[in-house]
Amino acid sequence: MSDPVEDKKPVLSLRGLTTVFKTDLGAVKAVDSLDLDLPTGATLGIVGESGCGKSTVGLSIMKLIPEPPGRIASGEIIFEGEDLTKLSNRQMRSIRGKKISIIFQEPMTSLNPVLRIGETLSEVIRTHQRVSRKLAWEKSIDALDKVRIPSPHIRINDYPHEMSGGMRQRVMIALAICCEPSLIIADEPTTALDVTIQAQILSLLRGIKQALGTSIILITHNLGVIAENTEKVAVMYAGRLVEYADTAALFDSPLHPYTQGLVLTVPRLGARKEKQSRLNVIPGLVPNLLNLGPGCHFADRCTCVMDRCRRLKPDVHICDEKHLVRCWRYA
Repeated sequence: MSDPVEDKKPVLSLRGLTTVFKTDLGAVKAVDSLDLDLPTGATLGIVGESGCGKSTVGLSIMKLIPEPPGRIASGEIIFEGEDLTKLSNRQMRSIRGKKISIIFQEPMTSLNPVLRIGETLSEVIRTHQRVSRKLAWEKSIDALDKVRIPSPHIRINDYPHEMSGGMRQRVMIALAICCEPSLIIADEPTTALDVTIQAQILSLLRGIKQALGTSIILITHNLGVIAENTEKVAVMYAGRLVEYADTAALFDSPLHPYTQGLVLTVPRLGARKEKQSRLNVIPGLVPNLLNLGPGCHFADRCTCVMDRCRRLKPDVHICDEKHLVRCWRYA
């Protein structure tokens, strides 16, 4: 039986995406030749350690990389058949918020502290839709209601500091969905929230996806969040994609040594007590992006390293139908 997600044309395709930042010590490739597809209506998880390039991917798609010091050096960002890298800033402003929205991980720094919530929402709606102030206000109340903020007609007059962290994150989601975009990028949407609120936010995103048919990129370091909320997973390490697969396939049979290490670090219920006292860890440290060797970036931490791993960059290999892995073991 065919996979309905796979049968759909990708809403987003990244081809050779490379994003570079200039520093006093040299240029850093935060994202290095990334190829990635997001099927229409699917949720794609991007996972990896801090500094692996996850958030830079999201900012690159939105063309929000600060220039200088950063820039999209090469590659294509094909969204609904159009290459975003060729669009001007003015053209991108008509897409941001309307067709592609982003939910940042720090709502307190993303919301204007001197504007009421309703003013912020109304401004986004009126930027992309030709509606009156009154109708924009009504649409803002409706957006708050969709994200389950109680008494939205009252809370719409609040300032950001008058809301809890969970409520502010709901406002960020309301901002993201108020124009019903085709794609939402959620960058660590549950950071600094307690477990109960995290579950509510993720449930909210799932409901919005089902109601609006929106595609979602979920950027996180939390494998539990990935397992429960995505259909596809991309694993990144030091700016490179090292594995891409269906979520179930990746957790059942991780192929790349880095992915295997990540999966083993997750605590498991039912494990023997003597094994619970110490979690598995990946040895070594993330490499310095200014001083990367010619081969695999994970070579110095890999327990399966071979001589050519240190000398040559591994290609992406297709294993088990659409399970992709960048490792010499599968050449």
